Amino acid sequence: MRPIILASASPRRAELLRAAGIPFTVRPADVDESLEPGEDPPAYVQRLAHAKAMAIETRPGDIVLAADTTVTVDGEVLGKPADRRDAARMLRLLSGRAHEVHTGICLATDEETEMDLATTKVWFAPMSDTEIAAYVATDEPVDKAGAYGIQGAASKFVERIEGCYFNVVGLPVELVWRHLRRMTGA
Repeated sequence: MRPIILASASPRRAELLRAAGIPFTVRPADVDESLEPGEDPPAYVQRLAHAKAMAIETRPGDIVLAADTTVTVDGEVLGKPADRRDAARMLRLLSGRAHEVHTGICLATDEETEMDLATTKVWFAPMSDTEIAAYVATDEPVDKAGAYGIQGAASKFVERIEGCYFNVVGLPVELVWRHLRRMTGA
């Protein structure tokens, strides 16, 4: 398989690729992640994934994989929380209801660019203020869109999901593999 460059510093994305047996090297991209006025969440994560892929210097034959994930509830985009107070605010919004997790992916070579989107619906059980405070105190929410990691301590709040579990972790692995397979002929 051609060399894959993961344009992300996310340890979760790296873990998912390793677990799937997809070889890669890490070269994080630095782009402005501001939401543009009126931008809808699916367009937002796809735009950021594309910008991250384009920010990476490559050699002929390289494949860059970039992704961006966000959580939405009632039309509000919940990115990574600014601090513990913001994390608690986000978790109160998610408590006892459904929300969506969107991940935009971009795979780029010197010859082509493929973009796609995965959306997963997640239902949270009601959480008490005590449960929210205890979870926030773990610092697990700090670097995660929507202030939670489904694969960690927040798993006890997840009633069900509709869609790809790995998308909620941060990378829709099957979707990535489908595009890689086509691009590489694997």
